[in-house]
Amino acid sequence: MVRVIGIDPGTRSFDFCGLEDGKIFLQTSITSVEVAENPQSILDVITKAGNIDLVVGPSGYGLPLLPANEVTEKEFFQLVLVRHDDDKIPVLEAIKDMVRLVQKTDINMIFIPGVIHLHSVPIWRKHNRIDLGTADKLCCAILGVYDQARHLAIPYNETAFILVELGYGYPAAVAVENGLVIDGVGGTIGGPGFLTLGGMDGELAYLLRGFAKGTLFQGGVLSALDDPSLSPEAFAGLLQKDDKVAQQAWNAVAEGLAKSVSALMVSVPHPKEIILSGRLTRVPTLVEDLTKRMKQFGYPVRRVQRLGDQSKEAAQGAALFADGLAGGPSTGLVETMRLKECSGSVLDWISLPQAETIRDMFKEA
Repeated sequence: MVRVIGIDPGTRSFDFCGLEDGKIFLQTSITSVEVAENPQSILDVITKAGNIDLVVGPSGYGLPLLPANEVTEKEFFQLVLVRHDDDKIPVLEAIKDMVRLVQKTDINMIFIPGVIHLHSVPIWRKHNRIDLGTADKLCCAILGVYDQARHLAIPYNETAFILVELGYGYPAAVAVENGLVIDGVGGTIGGPGFLTLGGMDGELAYLLRGFAKGTLFQGGVLSALDDPSLSPEAFAGLLQKDDKVAQQAWNAVAEGLAKSVSALMVSVPHPKEIILSGRLTRVPTLVEDLTKRMKQFGYPVRRVQRLGDQSKEAAQGAALFADGLAGGPSTGLVETMRLKECSGSVLDWISLPQAETIRDMFKEA
């Protein structure tokens, strides 16, 4: 009997999904604020679940299948990519504290790759890139492969789709062909999201003369409406009232995602579907409009079918990953997707003259 847990470190909440021989036995969530204030809360969920064979931990930008007990300051830097001279972001600091706590226990936790670590992604698509899709976006793609195989009654190695992931923070898109993740548009490359500005104009980056990590969590819908407490449901209400500012903000988000899908069709010319995932795709007004926009590409569009309705897609994909690594029913899924074939760091593919300076910062972390 294999029992595993997958964790999704979301912008607003940390979600947990537990599988026992492939069946859900745990779905729960704690706020990111609670995690920031009490990193032990993550361990409390795990230990309360009883005997667990493997936990996929909150992996940020990703590590190539590294156990928690091997994580050092160098790997902490890879997970969060926050400079030492920058302001600390409480929830990211809490992840570090959580790992240190795990290292004092017998919890078997592993950190998983992001899209850029995968050998299934051609090297030329990695040049001067860091974020082709963080570890949680990869987990959403894992759930997508699992789901499409069942939805279309095909083997994993025949799945082909473009995943559109629209969470509370960063949006992203991931390309899958023959069951392999082969490309991605990460949240810091593509269009704006509910919270974030997405890809930054190089001229703006220059004019900012360097900026704090927190800047990457601004500039989206909430900034446009100048209302940091606005919920996705309340935002949908503004759209229904034909609020002009809200409509412009949504056009930027939805059109940005459509452009990401269009770009990824260079990598996957004939996807079987466009699959929607993420917190905002559970808001009827938003998903209906997004679906309509995605149908312009001529492929079926649908929301991913979750394993259960009380945990986010990324947590469920992480649980499937953990189950496969631990020898459970998802072993074939992990093998088909070649998820164990990963290596390096997110800084390996930078070819700018300043690359060595960046890597030195990484080495000294």
